[in-house]
Amino acid sequence: MIEIKHLRTLQALKRNGSLSAAAIQLHHTQSAISHQFNELEKKLGFKLFIRKSNPIKFTIQGNILLQLSEEILPKIKQAIKKCTNSHHKIVRLAIECHSCIQWLTPALKIFQKKLPKVKIDFFSDMIFSPQPLLQQGKLDIVLTSEVLPRSNLLYIPMFDFEVRLILSPNHPLVLKNDEITPKDLASEILMTYPVDRNRLDIWKYFLKPAGIIPIFKNVNNTLLLIQMVSAQMGIAALPHWVVDNFERQGLIITKQVGSGIWGRLYAAIRNGEQKELVIQSFIHSIHLHACTHLQFIRGVLKPQILKKF
Repeated sequence: MIEIKHLRTLQALKRNGSLSAAAIQLHHTQSAISHQFNELEKKLGFKLFIRKSNPIKFTIQGNILLQLSEEILPKIKQAIKKCTNSHHKIVRLAIECHSCIQWLTPALKIFQKKLPKVKIDFFSDMIFSPQPLLQQGKLDIVLTSEVLPRSNLLYIPMFDFEVRLILSPNHPLVLKNDEITPKDLASEILMTYPVDRNRLDIWKYFLKPAGIIPIFKNVNNTLLLIQMVSAQMGIAALPHWVVDNFERQGLIITKQVGSGIWGRLYAAIRNGEQKELVIQSFIHSIHLHACTHLQFIRGVLKPQILKKF
């Protein structure tokens, strides 16, 4: 029944002493303010001030509401300021993309220089599944290539990347001119990060549909994995941008898998939080950094998409 505008008008009446002066301060007409209080007094069943007094004299009830306005309005102002300046002071971030660490770390440093009051609480563990924690409110953003159906999460596309076959320079498949087929990998040792097999693009889209099951070997470190491939201890399949530097050093050779396997990295957030300014700024910052510094990716997120948030 009593709205914030009523409390603000009461304070304006107190400060200015008349309806006309209060109307000028509030950028309203005197008749609009008079009508506003006529309606309110009718609903309340009592008068708030004496109309023809100069300066305005408040009734007992009017003074009670005036005191309420002096208590409530500063708290509302403080709360709005806190929401605007300090909301999401801590961004709880997790990744399901193990190889993202190498470009994400410098991106986080740049973001924190822009917004020094916002702290990043970073979770990185290839064993756990962070998306349920995002649903539960224990995380704020998850970088992932996996979209969970009916999760009430919003997946914002960051960029597309090609998954390449990683081989030793001396591997026989390096010399193959034809397209790499699933049968070519049947007797290979496929080294992967220690994640569920169904999260591996080369398994989901290439080997599994063909019924080919190579020997899987878990390696939890990218540099170690590259060294093992280079030493002909197995092969791997990784995003092209991850291994570009190693390929230029001559440690490994990359080849297209079949007709090409492309994945997409998303920033997953809770649906409804896409308008949070810190969330928007964070997503835009890391996307811009990735598209500026990474080779062999296709940027997906466009500036105009942010306007929809």
